Amino acid sequence: MNTDLSQEQIDFYRENGYVIVEDFLNADELDHWRRAVTQAIQERNGLKMPGKEVRLGDDDGINEDAAYFNNVFDQLLNLWQTSEEMKQLMVDERIGKMAADLAGVDGIRIWHDQALIKRPWANPTSWHLDTPFWSFSDRRALSIWVALDDATLENGCLFFIPGSHKTTTFENAGIGKNMGGIFEVYPEFKQTKSHAAVMKAGSCSFHNGLTIHGAHANMTPGFRRAMTCAYMPDGNTYNGTPNILPDEYVKTLNVGDLLNNDEQNPLIYKR
Repeated sequence: MNTDLSQEQIDFYRENGYVIVEDFLNADELDHWRRAVTQAIQERNGLKMPGKEVRLGDDDGINEDAAYFNNVFDQLLNLWQTSEEMKQLMVDERIGKMAADLAGVDGIRIWHDQALIKRPWANPTSWHLDTPFWSFSDRRALSIWVALDDATLENGCLFFIPGSHKTTTFENAGIGKNMGGIFEVYPEFKQTKSHAAVMKAGSCSFHNGLTIHGAHANMTPGFRRAMTCAYMPDGNTYNGTPNILPDEYVKTLNVGDLLNNDEQNPLIYKR
């Protein structure tokens, strides 16, 4: 894996809220990641995440919005908890160090991993933020996004609003059907030129959880697969939003409690 970040890449990330790492995986590693993700998804049999009884397509046909959002992407979370092979990929200390170096923190925990699969002709992913959905509030939180297929302008590559992470807040603006909805909350970025994160398979990007980002529709008959992982700087506390935390674990938490359960959020790198 190409895990050595230059100071130039770190500086670019901190200024813009994202960075692209070309050729993150070599051909053999990419093949291994593809096989591991495919197998882990099959083993899930539609269960979106451990600890919560939510399955892919559970709300199909309930209303027009459900039908729309079910055709944005297939989303399966915390594959590392149900697949030993995925666990070995996700807890890799080298990736943890990349995340820690970009964020400027001494320790990094997995918040959740996430397979994101845009099917043929899938709807766009509207502009949104990540961190406001999560159970902690930290301006340094970030995610890796690994392209398992070429991510192109035609099949739904990511787009970023450069520098938006500097002033966005933890207010949850949601993810609506209207691509421009985010600018009702952040009108100062409405005229900002976005950056298309076109990537060949095996490359990756990192982005800050407060960077405004979205993705095109998939305008092709092929799939656009990505494997992602969100990272929480060590030392964060529960903010009262359950998010992906298992129901039984949430019952044990009070606002302000340290999120340091290694069974749920393993510490994968410490300086």
